[in-house]
Amino acid sequence: MSRMSCKCGNVLSNSLIPNDIELRVYTDKEWDAILEADTIETWKIPLPKYDVWKCPACERLYFFEDGSEKAIKVYVLEDDTDT
Repeated sequence: MSRMSCKCGNVLSNSLIPNDIELRVYTDKEWDAILEADTIETWKIPLPKYDVWKCPACERLYFFEDGSEKAIKVYVLEDDTDT
């Protein structure tokens, strides 16, 4: 369970389970490997390679590698007024 401040100032926390902050994101190859198992038991599904958090205020995405407390990538939505 962790918490952090988004760059927009919103406090993000994954202390509630379930929550709307932490996303489960698998690559296509990771998901195929899970589906190739004989039976899918939810407790046997491995965690994805990256931990992804989404800020509900600004929709910024933070990507963490396993065991890291510092985001390795941060993505922010583009301003759609330019299109």
